Amino acid sequence: MEDVLGELHPRMEIRFERLSVSADIIVKDETQLKAELPTLSNVIKTEVMRMTASKRVVTKQILRSMSGVLRPGTMTLVLGQPGSGKSALMKILSGRFPVKSNITVEGQVTYNDSPQLELRAKLPQFVSYVDQRDRHYPTLTVKETLQFAYECSGEVLSKRDMAGILDTSRAIQQLGLKNCQNTVLGDTMLRGVSGGERKRVTTGEMTFGSKPVLMMDEISTGLDSAATFDIVSSQQKLAKSFGKTVVISLLQPSPEVFELFDDVLLLNGYVLYHGPRSQVMNYFEGLGFKRPPSRDVADFLMDLGTVKQHQYEVEVAPRKPSEFAGHFERSFIYAHMLDTLRAPLNSSLLEGSKEYIATIPEFNQGFWSNTSTLIKRQLKVFSRDRTLISSRVFMSFLLGLLNASSFFQFDEVDAQLVMGIAYVVVGFVMIGQSAQVPAFVAIRDVFKKQRRANFFRTSAFVLATSTSQIPLAVIETLIFGSIMYWMCGFVSTVQGFVVFELVLFLSSMVFGAWFFFLAVVCPDLNVANAIAMLSDLLFTIYSGFAITKGEIPSYLLWIYWISPLTWGIRAVAVNQYTNSSFDVCIYRDVDYCEKYDMTMGAYSLSSFDVQTERYWLWLGIFVLIAIYVVFMIMTWIVLEYYCYENAPNATLEAENKVTVDNLVQAKQGYNLIETPRSADVRVEVDESAKRPQLIPVTLAFKDLWYSVPGPENAKASINLLKGISGFALPGTITALMGSSGAGKTTLMDVIAGRKTGGTIRGEVLLNGYPATELAIRRATGYCEQVDIHSDASTFREALTFSAFLRQDAAVSDIEKYNTVNECLDLLDLHSIADQIIRNSSAEQMKRLTIGVELAAQPSVLFLDEPTSGLDARSAKLIMDGVRKVADTGRTVICTIHQPSAEVFCVFDRLLLLKRGGETVFFGDLGENASTLIDYFETIDGVPKLAKDYNPATWMLEVIGAGVGKCDDKFDFVSCFKNSEHFYLLQDYFSVSKSSLQPLTFTRKRAASNVTQAKFLLNRFFDLYWRTPSYNLTRFIVSIIIGVAFGITFIDAEYS
Repeated sequence: MEDVLGELHPRMEIRFERLSVSADIIVKDETQLKAELPTLSNVIKTEVMRMTASKRVVTKQILRSMSGVLRPGTMTLVLGQPGSGKSALMKILSGRFPVKSNITVEGQVTYNDSPQLELRAKLPQFVSYVDQRDRHYPTLTVKETLQFAYECSGEVLSKRDMAGILDTSRAIQQLGLKNCQNTVLGDTMLRGVSGGERKRVTTGEMTFGSKPVLMMDEISTGLDSAATFDIVSSQQKLAKSFGKTVVISLLQPSPEVFELFDDVLLLNGYVLYHGPRSQVMNYFEGLGFKRPPSRDVADFLMDLGTVKQHQYEVEVAPRKPSEFAGHFERSFIYAHMLDTLRAPLNSSLLEGSKEYIATIPEFNQGFWSNTSTLIKRQLKVFSRDRTLISSRVFMSFLLGLLNASSFFQFDEVDAQLVMGIAYVVVGFVMIGQSAQVPAFVAIRDVFKKQRRANFFRTSAFVLATSTSQIPLAVIETLIFGSIMYWMCGFVSTVQGFVVFELVLFLSSMVFGAWFFFLAVVCPDLNVANAIAMLSDLLFTIYSGFAITKGEIPSYLLWIYWISPLTWGIRAVAVNQYTNSSFDVCIYRDVDYCEKYDMTMGAYSLSSFDVQTERYWLWLGIFVLIAIYVVFMIMTWIVLEYYCYENAPNATLEAENKVTVDNLVQAKQGYNLIETPRSADVRVEVDESAKRPQLIPVTLAFKDLWYSVPGPENAKASINLLKGISGFALPGTITALMGSSGAGKTTLMDVIAGRKTGGTIRGEVLLNGYPATELAIRRATGYCEQVDIHSDASTFREALTFSAFLRQDAAVSDIEKYNTVNECLDLLDLHSIADQIIRNSSAEQMKRLTIGVELAAQPSVLFLDEPTSGLDARSAKLIMDGVRKVADTGRTVICTIHQPSAEVFCVFDRLLLLKRGGETVFFGDLGENASTLIDYFETIDGVPKLAKDYNPATWMLEVIGAGVGKCDDKFDFVSCFKNSEHFYLLQDYFSVSKSSLQPLTFTRKRAASNVTQAKFLLNRFFDLYWRTPSYNLTRFIVSIIIGVAFGITFIDAEYS
């Protein structure tokens, strides 16, 4: 197999020299380097500043003069704090970095000595990039998503000499997705696979094909440590066996994962280190740092250059990132790397490389195969949207019957009525297609990801997306058109009906193409909806019905001629009145030839300035087709050459100076919190203020079962949880752990009363009493995996909103504000407290999600993977904060995937699940997890915990929690049921809990109606005010509509 792969593609070495990235940012003034909130006034002011004051444009350096070599056959680990430039570097090297007018990229990147510019179009065929964000069609299943990627990227290779090696089934097996392969991916509105499973789909989607370079950005988010080890290990095998160049960035790599890499690239805007993994510790020890034995190497490295580095200093050491970079550039490792960088490329890499690169096509599939694959995918997406289909079909029936019954068997002589019905018919499909705008906007992110990976041609995507609209267009036109045609009394001929339906269908497709174009050309949904409304109005005004062609000002007649509505209405009218039954002089005893010098049909058309010749019908059909083609071409141009990219929030800050004062302040905590410069509020925190009386809550769950209907047979149920029991006490943190997909989130949802489907059996108790829905909602807080927030609020406002609406009305406002500031301090959010949430990083959003729940001060706090997406330092910081929350008497239950040894020891108790939803262990962890370790080591055949090995990782490996693993050698479920820990659990439920205080609430909601109204009004005002695209668009649309009406009726007579 290696020989086959060697023939199919050469190995590839990437070299980059003096690579720098900077962004120009408009700031308020020279002394206040802080981006302003995007309110309408600020946006206008910023644009004026942009035009009149160039000195207010400041430059933020993202990457600074980086050089390095990524060699084939090696794996490089990219480490750094969030915001250190990891993603920017990987996107540049993979050709995915969106370069804008305000972004400058300098330096040179080569691939086997071929410059990046020469390979720009073909680069995705050589370099795979796995994004850290999961962007998928939520209604597609795991298997369908991977099958599509395989057909676009790997099918050709698999059919040539490698059948069965890179197919979808093997990928599903390697990624451990077999149990959920027929489950939809889901999103924030549709329940689907777990976050870890979705992350594995994101990884698998980009690994098909024979690409010699693979770059993976934070792929461990949502994965347990055993699964991360398995995935990285498989990539190591590919690198060693087939000479692939693998680059992976991770936030919390375990020591076992860290050992798999050959090189380490440590970033913090600068390159702090780039060299062999085996030499990294010696290098930093030479700079004056000493790693404690209990600290993981990767965690230790990411602390360098931050305020946390003082704990490792044993002598004078560099403190700022620039100082680290200076030391590295003077090192022997850097000199060796420069020698490699400037040395001629190995002849074995150059041999045949140019020829191979030249012969590789830009896309694996041909145009028609590509289009066919996309059409199948888009039709699946369409068919799964049952709500859209059913609502549009119902609307077609209902409005068809309402309109047709209102104009039942119309009078053919009344031309105004007939033209009005023609407008209603064509206008119906126009309004119906405008409802597609949100769906078109929603697929842009998936398109950008897959197009940049060269999955398909833009033209094929545009054609396939439009083709997928045909079924709904046919259904709508047949239902609505048939009802209107026969009930209203149009000419009773087969030809007339067929032509009528054809015109209606073409009009529907044209408007669908138009709104598709608007969805891709507008920056966001707010603008797209406003422009769609404006176009609907302009098409209507100048369609020739509301205002006839002769009354439209000559300088606006171009709108009349390009409006699809005009051509549709004209075609319907001409189809009706050019029929032989109306092409007569005498109709109903009126001689139209004598009176008007034209036939009855011609007179009816001319009364609305509609051309009377029959060929205008066929010309209308031809023009509708031509307009459709033009709109499709316009959409292709926009998607191919110009597509909006959401830029992350960029704040300009002074370089972090680690001083003794900083360290002292970090140790002493805080007494005074100052709001950042963008607000004029200063809050004094009184730490001695009296706290409200907290009701301690003991949470227990007994024999919980949860089942859902099977994906293929709804009558056959699947048990996701099988008799789970446990409890959580006040002042403790209970961890729910297990492999990804073991049922941790499902169990937490069941306990928290968040499951709306499926069948639940068992008991959930609060202080020994059955948990009511009101008690659960008032007494608990739930931090979900998915970060959902009002994106126009600031971080401080989101916390304040939660504190005031969810804390009891009896708590004073001062206490609630104190809570907000404590959350900001606890989660290290002060620097971005008054930054808008929109486009914030994943790490910032995760901290805010936790903060919103902490601000509610609940008695029971559920945390679903709170450290997912965070680096080790932030994870430890947050879990230390959670520890402080628990120490106040609160009950905390937390799912977690890959805790470091330090974080794992923060927990008091553990509920461990195996794949299939069964209990493997429940009980106290003991000091340094000693109880857990003793329990598993007493089981015959279980390997002992190695020295300095993370017990959390060891525990998961023991029960077979890795990707695709299923350890059947030991029946850990039976072992637990026969253990002392199980009997202690049963004893807990047998003891009476009558001494515990029941939870009673007199109000459904904590805040008063006035408080609710106040905060909701403020939130919605902020939402509108801070969405300038919406406000500016409405202003502009209003002006355009006013001007259009004004100049159209400027000389109108009202007598």
